[in-house]
Amino acid sequence: MKRLLPLLALLGACAPAPPESDWERNNRDRLAQGAEEVPLPPYPKRENLLEFYVSAATDFKYYIDASTLNVSPRQRIVRYAMVARSPSGVDNVSYEAIRCPEEYRVLAVGDRGKWDSRPGEWRQIAKGTTRGWQYALARNYFCPHRDSIQSRDEGVYALQHRGHPAVEGERPLGGGTQ
Repeated sequence: MKRLLPLLALLGACAPAPPESDWERNNRDRLAQGAEEVPLPPYPKRENLLEFYVSAATDFKYYIDASTLNVSPRQRIVRYAMVARSPSGVDNVSYEAIRCPEEYRVLAVGDRGKWDSRPGEWRQIAKGTTRGWQYALARNYFCPHRDSIQSRDEGVYALQHRGHPAVEGERPLGGGTQ
């Protein structure tokens, strides 16, 4: 009996992994990306901020720190540090990701010059919500025609020119002014 126990333990260790469900097979990439550890960029600096247009319905001003733009074209993910400045001058800082064309994730929030890393789940980007900047960034800057930009430089160009050239005629009225 004592000889049988090690043999049974060895056989148990060699057992095949439990079968994957259909959902797990179809979402392997999503599960792997959700568990990834993302290094945080340097905190945003004023001299790197590029303003972008969100909507005429907001009093906030929105900026991306160009030095933090990070693109993973194969995964269709664009990461960036964003500053949302209230009319009274208070800055709300976050490090976020967009998975083109329709998901976003908050990776960290900023407080007094430091990051507080709290990666959230991937969520759907909704049009016409208080989080309208993600919709504006995806639609007009980082996900032209539903595909991600291919490089940091392409994203910076889109921000500097108030929208990606591939969606030039598709932005809502007012999208070209700030």
